[in-house]
Amino acid sequence: MNTGTTSKQTPDEKMTGQKTTGHPSPTWIETPPKDNSFRAIFKWGNPEAFKNPSPGFLRVIQRELKLSDMDFQRMQCIGNEPVSMEKPSALDPRDVEVLRDIVGEDNVSAAVFDRLKFASGKAMEDLMQLRQGRVKDICDLVVHPRNRADVEAVVGVCHDRGISVHVYGGGSSVTFGLDCPKGGVTLVMSTHMNRLIRFNETDQTITVESGMMGPAYEDLLNRAPETLGADKAYTGGHFPQSFEFSSVGGWITALGSGQASSLYGDAADIVVAQEFITPRGRVETLAYPATATGPKVNDMMKGSEGAFGVLVSVTLKVFEYLPENTRKFAFMFPDFESAVLAGRRISQGRFGMPAIFRISDAEETDVAMQMYGLEGGVLDRILKLRSLRPGRRCLVMGQAEGECGFAANVVRNVKKIARSHNGMYLTGYPMRKWYHGRFSDPYMRDALNDYGILIDTLECSTTWENLHHLHRSVRAVVKATPDTICMTHASHFYAQGTNLYFIFITRMADIKAFRTYQQSIIDAIEKAGGSLSHHHGVGRMMAPWMERHLGTAQMDALRALKTHFDPKGIMNPGSLGL
Repeated sequence: MNTGTTSKQTPDEKMTGQKTTGHPSPTWIETPPKDNSFRAIFKWGNPEAFKNPSPGFLRVIQRELKLSDMDFQRMQCIGNEPVSMEKPSALDPRDVEVLRDIVGEDNVSAAVFDRLKFASGKAMEDLMQLRQGRVKDICDLVVHPRNRADVEAVVGVCHDRGISVHVYGGGSSVTFGLDCPKGGVTLVMSTHMNRLIRFNETDQTITVESGMMGPAYEDLLNRAPETLGADKAYTGGHFPQSFEFSSVGGWITALGSGQASSLYGDAADIVVAQEFITPRGRVETLAYPATATGPKVNDMMKGSEGAFGVLVSVTLKVFEYLPENTRKFAFMFPDFESAVLAGRRISQGRFGMPAIFRISDAEETDVAMQMYGLEGGVLDRILKLRSLRPGRRCLVMGQAEGECGFAANVVRNVKKIARSHNGMYLTGYPMRKWYHGRFSDPYMRDALNDYGILIDTLECSTTWENLHHLHRSVRAVVKATPDTICMTHASHFYAQGTNLYFIFITRMADIKAFRTYQQSIIDAIEKAGGSLSHHHGVGRMMAPWMERHLGTAQMDALRALKTHFDPKGIMNPGSLGL
């Protein structure tokens, strides 16, 4: 959903306000964070890029959260204070010297700011802690390995001396995946280990180091004739919302999913082979398209979140890049039930899947209509005449791509199914509006947080049979806190089910109160038959539920793998509940 206005500012520009009709304008921060400040750590993305709520979205927030204009007159805990406290490293100076000798003086830091930066993720609680100037669970030393040999040497030293090892890719974890509860070393992979290793156009695969960031990866493939000497242009097909600030290795180790997963697959589906450095030694899986050689270690390592070892390189599938064949579409359905039924029929239709496909529930749809100023307008009146009414109607939109005939056939069948379930065609306009703000929306979180408004997400997967029960059960828990917005959508589709992505907006200043609230939602998801996570991973946030969710037998199997690869338990301790 495109819910704000985006801008880039130069360092000398000041805080600015946006006028909303009939109301004083809030003041938004549109200057880069101060150097070495807490805000420099928690601010999303480009330091000089900002996105503030659109006037329509701001009106929705004010109305639903019962806020007055006065609530937007004073900011709270903006975090521009310097990270200047003393927090000595607990590592033996002799160990630090050994690690420095391995990677070089310039690739090691014990500065508190650096240690905090590379041990901080983007979970709402992470941001709240940083805004309040709290430093917890940080590493003792930041290390920037230059190559696989550096990683092998560092892991070997840490294994011998019982030093914990953590891995940082792009820093977009929202599950406490970067916390360092036992201190130790954090390896920053994106600094140096971001190179192309090989490209195989015959097999349609590419092998890269795990620290390569999303935009560099996709640009390399899109321009393959110029950059790789290829005959065609390619795409990786993987576009999470964190795409611009996440690494290829992070996608794999946290089992991520991109907006186009319904066609290209989740991160786990596009992995061909991996190379890990573990305390037991190097593990390199084989790049065959399929094998019948017993349980696949390649699959066991996917989603391991650094608990077994350090992913240093990965071989991935690539796909021919055909942007000229994209076909956008959108429909409005009378209710969530009919939208979901159409979504299931499309997912099970055997005619191919849209690359992007999204179903918004009634509350998310109403918010979209209000923030775009469409409520009460011509389109709204037409929708109501068609019995597509607020509080019930649901927006469905998507995009087909691929070979021209394939994309056209997908859209033709989507339209046929949608109309058979009373979906009204809205052209591709809503989809274009959504796509325009797809990667910039996370910037808006900072602007809202400045006024004590929390916006957070939890997501899960479920079966078609269980979807409505899960949706009702979780919404009831989210909405039990008064004056809370809860928008829900499905965005990753399979023949057997889909995901539900819950976005909740509320005001809550106390960290403990927020933690209790968030945990109640996670608990509701698990009890109602949802997975603990669909694409955000487990980290330490979901770890307390892992045994109940998977069962003791499966957790024992994971513990056995942990013991094998990491006998001293130094690799990202606590992640995955291991």
